[in-house]
Amino acid sequence: MVLPTLPVTSVENILRNAFVEDAPYGDITSATLLPAQAKATAWLVAREPGIFSGGEVFTAAMLMQDPAALVEQLVPDGHSFAAGERIMSVTGLARAVLTAERIALNLTQRMSAIATQTADYARLIEGTKARVTDTRKTTPGLRILERYAVRCGGGHNHRFSLSDAILAKDNHLAVLTGGDPGKLTQALAGVRAHLPHTVHFEVEVDSLEQIEPVLAAGVDTIMLDNFSNAELVAGVALVNGRALVEASGNVNLSTIAAIAQTGVDIISVGALTHSVRALDLGLDIAIEA
Repeated sequence: MVLPTLPVTSVENILRNAFVEDAPYGDITSATLLPAQAKATAWLVAREPGIFSGGEVFTAAMLMQDPAALVEQLVPDGHSFAAGERIMSVTGLARAVLTAERIALNLTQRMSAIATQTADYARLIEGTKARVTDTRKTTPGLRILERYAVRCGGGHNHRFSLSDAILAKDNHLAVLTGGDPGKLTQALAGVRAHLPHTVHFEVEVDSLEQIEPVLAAGVDTIMLDNFSNAELVAGVALVNGRALVEASGNVNLSTIAAIAQTGVDIISVGALTHSVRALDLGLDIAIEA
């Protein structure tokens, strides 16, 4: 698995804002109770099994508080771990380690939960041509981390933001056509004609009858929203390779395997990021003399 590298500046900005929120004037507990030069070694330990994501984030959080800290990643991102396994280690100033602890845990727990859940979805569609993708249903400010975690779990990313690609949904189409479905092809073709060739054009439909008018406009991807499996099969046959076919809506661990069998190319799943339970990771610490 080849994973993208998280942009350093983006990670630092997220952490900087997190520390301003969590310790705006420092960590008075650690500063009061612990000697300034006391050293500590700590391990990020799994309390339950999963897929790890967030090594760069854990490291950056610790180094932001103690630039001289020694941080080692014991389980690579995208790899599985067992309950009780050590995932990361850090040796540095005890005050710094404890100040960074909660933020490092919060982020790696969420990222690893997303990676673990994504792996569960991806495993269910192995052997089909479908790929599982995330959506924009991410935590504001944390999208870049959550999207990376999806990749760690073997999933793929949809458009990153509203600026990346056109995805015309039902409300867009209603305004564009003035509510007249007879104008759909002409309206979409007019949009297509003015787009740069590098801009991906996707349109959502909610009925089989919309497929031909949308395809006639030359779109790149057609999203079949809340279709039954039988309708998905029919939709894939109608498209017949003229565009990528994405299934969306009513996708969960119980339904995704059957959806993949319909022949769609993409299955988008909001649950990868919007409803995960943080994975149970802990920081076990030892004080050095």
